[in-house]
Amino acid sequence: MRRSVYTEDHEAFREMIRDFIAEEVVPVYPEWEKRGHAPREFYYRLGELGLFGIEVPEEYGGAGEANGFKYQAVTTEELMRAGVSFGGSSVHTGLVLPYLMEFADAKQKQRWLPDFVSGAMMTAIAMTEPGTGSDLAGIKTTAKLSEDGTHYVLNGAKTFITGGVLADRVLVVARTAPHDPDNRRAGLSILVVDTKSEGYVVGRKLEKIGLRTSDTAELSFTDVKVPVEDLLGEEGKAFSYLTHNLIPERLGIAVSAVAAADAAIQFAIGYTKERDVFGTPVASFQNTKFVLAECSSEVSAGQAMIDRAMDLYEADELSVADAASVKLFTTEMAGRVIDKCLQLHGGYGYMLEFPIAKLYTDNRVFRIYGGTSEVMKSVVAKSLGL
Repeated sequence: MRRSVYTEDHEAFREMIRDFIAEEVVPVYPEWEKRGHAPREFYYRLGELGLFGIEVPEEYGGAGEANGFKYQAVTTEELMRAGVSFGGSSVHTGLVLPYLMEFADAKQKQRWLPDFVSGAMMTAIAMTEPGTGSDLAGIKTTAKLSEDGTHYVLNGAKTFITGGVLADRVLVVARTAPHDPDNRRAGLSILVVDTKSEGYVVGRKLEKIGLRTSDTAELSFTDVKVPVEDLLGEEGKAFSYLTHNLIPERLGIAVSAVAAADAAIQFAIGYTKERDVFGTPVASFQNTKFVLAECSSEVSAGQAMIDRAMDLYEADELSVADAASVKLFTTEMAGRVIDKCLQLHGGYGYMLEFPIAKLYTDNRVFRIYGGTSEVMKSVVAKSLGL
């Protein structure tokens, strides 16, 4: 189905990023997978290309593009098409940047954004804790203001932090006021923590079944001193900030899911045309044609949903429930499509040397992070008055 969501500028950007991926990522990607993350210096290269600063104002070294989400979407589509990733840097631009752009004050932007754009300061965000999962209101990490009011003292632990190994600054969600059982969402704040701070510890680098080049870690904080100047936004307002920024986060996951499903179809088409069974190409069997036709129809539906959602997001009209609905449909759809495409590969689909196998393991987390499918259903149901 023809798409009209992208402009000529987007398509020119697509050509550039496609060539870059083919020349500078695909040849070395197996090394990244063995290492467990992209090399730190690679992020400087992304900074040179301008990928980190598309939405950042020119005064901070960016391109000043008011609506940069679609450029991120193009990058995601091209990465999925090639069966690779840029490691944990997707969090840097897709998750962290909206917080800095929306809630950092002028001095903070001047301090952080130039290095953010260049890749000199890589970032991550730490919300999830070992005992909370999707329940952000249950966060127990604390940040107590010092008696002289100059800094917070941070204590606690976080887990499943993407980009947590290589990050230079981490947005840590912590409780700056005692837990209120009558208002569990109150008292949370966001601190932009320097990872070189005393008491800040990167724990285990977590081994995952997929997303092998994305560094995911456990973090712990023991009496970490965080200057009050590194408080992002207002104290106690973090829950509303998190809710607001879940919209682009969930939309970004949905884009990844649809792009992965589309890539799976292309991988399956290529494989079944080349693979012979009983002297006949697998692609010639009716079952193969029917399965791929079904998959293509599902991806077209997801793509139409994504394109509409991106337009609404640029117009600031995409609601929390809309984003949840899009994420729910597209991630569940991608799971079905990728599974069917792997089946068409037969035993080879289970081998990691084939890109469909990596898509299969990488895709599974789409239904978990950014809010599980069950949480998405709850959000949508609430919007229906249920």
